[in-house]
Amino acid sequence: MNKDFILPDIGEGIVECEVLEWKVKEGDLVEEDQVIADVSTDKAIVEIPSMHSGRVTKLYYIAGETAKVHSPLYAIDIDGEDVELPNQEIETQEHKLELVKQPTNVTQSEINNKVLTTPAVRKLAREHDLDLNLISGSGKSGRILKEDVLEYLKPDLKAPLLSLTKAIEDRSEAIVGVRKIMANHMADSVATIPHFTFVDDVDVTELLKLRAFLKSRYNEEVKITLMPLLIKALSLSISAFPIVNSRVDGDFTELTYLASHNIGMAVDGKTGLLVPNIKDVQQRSIIDIAHEVTRLTDAARSGVINPADLKDGTITISNIGAIGGISASPIINKPEVAIVALGKIQKLPRFNDEGQLEERHIMTMSWSGDHRVIDGATIARFNNSWKAYLENPSTMLANMV
Repeated sequence: MNKDFILPDIGEGIVECEVLEWKVKEGDLVEEDQVIADVSTDKAIVEIPSMHSGRVTKLYYIAGETAKVHSPLYAIDIDGEDVELPNQEIETQEHKLELVKQPTNVTQSEINNKVLTTPAVRKLAREHDLDLNLISGSGKSGRILKEDVLEYLKPDLKAPLLSLTKAIEDRSEAIVGVRKIMANHMADSVATIPHFTFVDDVDVTELLKLRAFLKSRYNEEVKITLMPLLIKALSLSISAFPIVNSRVDGDFTELTYLASHNIGMAVDGKTGLLVPNIKDVQQRSIIDIAHEVTRLTDAARSGVINPADLKDGTITISNIGAIGGISASPIINKPEVAIVALGKIQKLPRFNDEGQLEERHIMTMSWSGDHRVIDGATIARFNNSWKAYLENPSTMLANMV
């Protein structure tokens, strides 16, 4: 049975994408879940898997063309029977290949369309009248990123001083891609959610010792950072304060308490800020969470991430301290109701139980909450629960399933 694969929703607000690369050709036999193509949106690179085993009978686009969401991307014979491709289609494909090999009288825009990049980068190239073929791509498979174009546009510091005049002039650039999506999302969150902030310090000295022990024990198996420990402790506290893991509907008539603890991590990737989330943290071990942290962080930083990893988050951690800074006022990732920003860890003097000063590792936690749902007393009690696990990490063992 011949069946069209309809390109599904691959991200909020995404209506089209660019076909970067076909992993198969017409006539190939494929297995279920085998990657058929890489497509690119202004938000991320997405791998499109096959929903069935069978034989690919038609590719509706060539690499570099724009595909529409909810339209056919490719066709597959689910039964896997031999399918004779129409001669006309074969000739059409050969004609397209011939045009690529022997371009004549083509515009700069047409040449740029053959380059592996995103629609946003193509637009940037058009604005500056650039030939993308002259720019070296640093992305996957030589894909040209926005950073590559901006680097290409930088003035040559070895050139005569006169050339620096252009570098200090005002310039404008289009707000597109992840930056635009993030801007719209944050503006909507601020406009519709009454934020309040709660700030507290936590002593992570013992947590760092536990991390050092786990690192020595599991270093060859998985990368152990503080994040898996922070995430697991947060999940344990959510179990006692489920309201922080809730969401409200659009017209604020219903509050839903979410059973899954899908904890998000803000990641500063090549394509912009992404917030992938680890699903069902309440059912995972610390080592399992560590594997997910590594997988999702690497995927977000490369820009190649499964859209499912970006959906259905319930609460978010922003580790801004990894870059710098002590405190922040994070904006809630709507429709979630809470977010926490972690500051950098500082070595500070603190009095111990005997009244003596000693060096401790202190981190500031800055919470933002949706004041329609959470009040200050609730977030303070919830934070105290989380803080207790972090300052005495051995207590996590008594509460882990």
